[in-house]
Amino acid sequence: MDLDALAGCLSSSACLVTQTTSGIIIGMLLFLVAVGLTLIFGVLKVVNFSHGAFYMFGAYFAMTAYHLTESFALAMLAGAAGTAILGLIFERVFMSRVYGADVLMQLLVCYAFVLIFDDVVRIIWGPEFKSMGMPAAFQVMPLFIAGGVVPPYYLLLIGIALVAAIVLGIGLSRSRIGKVIRAAAHNPSMVSALGINTGLIYGGVFALGGMLAGLAGALAAPVRSLTPGMGFSVLIESFIVTVIGGMGSILGALIGALLLGLIRSFGSLGFPLFTEGLMYLFMVIVLVSKPTGLFGKEAA
Repeated sequence: MDLDALAGCLSSSACLVTQTTSGIIIGMLLFLVAVGLTLIFGVLKVVNFSHGAFYMFGAYFAMTAYHLTESFALAMLAGAAGTAILGLIFERVFMSRVYGADVLMQLLVCYAFVLIFDDVVRIIWGPEFKSMGMPAAFQVMPLFIAGGVVPPYYLLLIGIALVAAIVLGIGLSRSRIGKVIRAAAHNPSMVSALGINTGLIYGGVFALGGMLAGLAGALAAPVRSLTPGMGFSVLIESFIVTVIGGMGSILGALIGALLLGLIRSFGSLGFPLFTEGLMYLFMVIVLVSKPTGLFGKEAA
């Protein structure tokens, strides 16, 4: 415990800006992963324990595309589109066969593919750490806000995550396809009776969830090391985010992810040996006070 370091940071505008920015970055990446996880659970009623693997593949797809083309835009597209296609194939070939099955069966299938996907990454890209590197366009002087250092790439990452949150929120609440997805989540048999292909909806939602996780991995690739198994820690934290925010809530995923990111950022200063514990402690406090999560709804 180092409360002096935490107090010193809180009293310094430079440290406060730097740590807050770092926490927001962590939170935005977690949001992109967690919102895909909560969408899949909300519609398909499947706890996708393999979701972190799509984050990992997104990072590796983006790195490979960037090294081949030296285009950051194409790298982001490769990370998102590649994992969307992978998610659709995974859902149609494997997950669709365990819908309605016991939760343990679903978890076993997902966990099996966590191990399979990690080994696939080792075979294709090797077991050693990889690095995409910061794109040349962002290798510029950082911004200085109240004495704090903010790299321009961080602002892009935050902006992309916010746009994703807005598009998802508006799309699910106001568009026709969003209404169909919400209807399929509540009463799939009724949607099927209306002549709508629920299998197509399920596959699309799973692909969307995979795309969001892959986009998070692609955005993380320039600032984080890539290694097989890198998706597991993100998966655990994403589950914490969905529990804190409330299953099925996009706003809850956003708020929960930001809170968790700030806890990690400032907790590493004041409680360097208990940072992980702080996240779980916060989750317990939220669940004790509101079992459905901050924005979750009681089951009818």
